[in-house]
Amino acid sequence: MTLLNYPLKGRHSQADIWEKVIKCAELQGVVGIHFDECQHVFTKDGNQTNQQILDSFKTLLKESRWPLMLILSGIPSLALQIAKEEQLALLLRTVHFKTIDLSQQADMDELLQLTFTYAEKAGLDFSPLATKDFLERLSFACCDRWGLVIEMLIEAFTHCQIVGETVCSIETFSHAYAKTYSTPLGYSPFTMNNYRDSFDQGKLMQALNRAK
Repeated sequence: MTLLNYPLKGRHSQADIWEKVIKCAELQGVVGIHFDECQHVFTKDGNQTNQQILDSFKTLLKESRWPLMLILSGIPSLALQIAKEEQLALLLRTVHFKTIDLSQQADMDELLQLTFTYAEKAGLDFSPLATKDFLERLSFACCDRWGLVIEMLIEAFTHCQIVGETVCSIETFSHAYAKTYSTPLGYSPFTMNNYRDSFDQGKLMQALNRAK
């Protein structure tokens, strides 16, 4: 590691770590970093640590040697953390994504296009599942969040490719659901008749947070 200019140390300061991030980003031509579920890096009682993280984000955005774009995504409470550092908040633009509402035809069309686009990219046939009932189950299983739908599609289509299937099925998404939420295989909104009564989206989000 010494030959690579990365001598092993027992501990690295935040400054050391972010310096390596900037260097690696420049060497690889990376111009942006996405911190998904970013609210999890902050704690309720760690005010000093939280401030150090905010300062690091601000430093990355102001870095003159290799400026980076930051995408900080998460639940609404993330905005409260960002607001604690005024300069950082001014450097960022807040974008709110509405939850999926399949009573709106635009959302139904968007979800349908999303599933077919990802399936085509994976070389899979999604047409057997292109029904209103399945799309409603998919949206519900993902707590009506676009980001979670995308993650579910990736998980399901990856499973298809691994097992050599070319046509998407309910079993495909049941497996993806179990993997995503760390639940027993076969018990999911995709397989239950009365899924809206059997599952609570609030508890699904809790299960997802524990799984992550």
